[in-house]
Amino acid sequence: MCFVDLEKAFDRVPRGILWGVLREYGVRGPLLRAVRSLYDRSRSLVRIAGSKSDLFPVHVGLRQGCPLSPVLFIIFMDRISRRSQGPEGVRFGNHRISSLLFADDVVLLASSSQDLQHVLERFAAECEAAGMRISTSKSEAMVLDRKRVACPLRVGGEVLPQVEEFKYLGVLFTSEGKMEREIDRRIGAASAVMRSVYRTVVVKKELSRKAKLSIYRSIYVPTLTYGHELWVMTERTRSRIQAAEMRNEFPPQGGWALP
Repeated sequence: MCFVDLEKAFDRVPRGILWGVLREYGVRGPLLRAVRSLYDRSRSLVRIAGSKSDLFPVHVGLRQGCPLSPVLFIIFMDRISRRSQGPEGVRFGNHRISSLLFADDVVLLASSSQDLQHVLERFAAECEAAGMRISTSKSEAMVLDRKRVACPLRVGGEVLPQVEEFKYLGVLFTSEGKMEREIDRRIGAASAVMRSVYRTVVVKKELSRKAKLSIYRSIYVPTLTYGHELWVMTERTRSRIQAAEMRNEFPPQGGWALP
């Protein structure tokens, strides 16, 4: 797999190309004009130590903080992904998957380093054609195998580093395919959360038991179980999670006990 990082992803989207992509996806007429009106005649300036530069037009990038920007970026990246797809990929049941995308967090998948190189070359070419660029300093390769296997990937003549672990969407993946280290991270993060709310929540007598349970379920439990769908729930893993929960239960005075 190749974890692809795009340089200044939201800030590099060429608006002219974006309008064409929206037309390809059926966004036309008044709706397209409404979207374009958010960007028409947009200008910026640079301010340094109270001094301001002259205004200059801006023709690239999506509006930061706008709720429409993630949708526009997803459509833009979907077009790049579809155009770069080929026969490579890995099979999961009856499905062949060549990439995973969450906004600008991209993972390219293949069953061999040669196939992955082909996938990466097509993806890089489509990115360049759409005005985007892959960051070779932040993109990394990983091979899921019990033994170490070399995977020399290149982008524009530069070799991407190969790593033994990578954090993707907040989950730590290792080349061995095991999740023990990720479970350790989850337990540690959940314990840190509980320590941080102990004095502000747990020992407060003015807070009801129901309120404390609500905070526990909305903060501690999601932190502990984030990404648990990927875990192989062995008896050892189950015991570790239960032990972590028991450690963070509190006595009745000022605290709560899980039902």
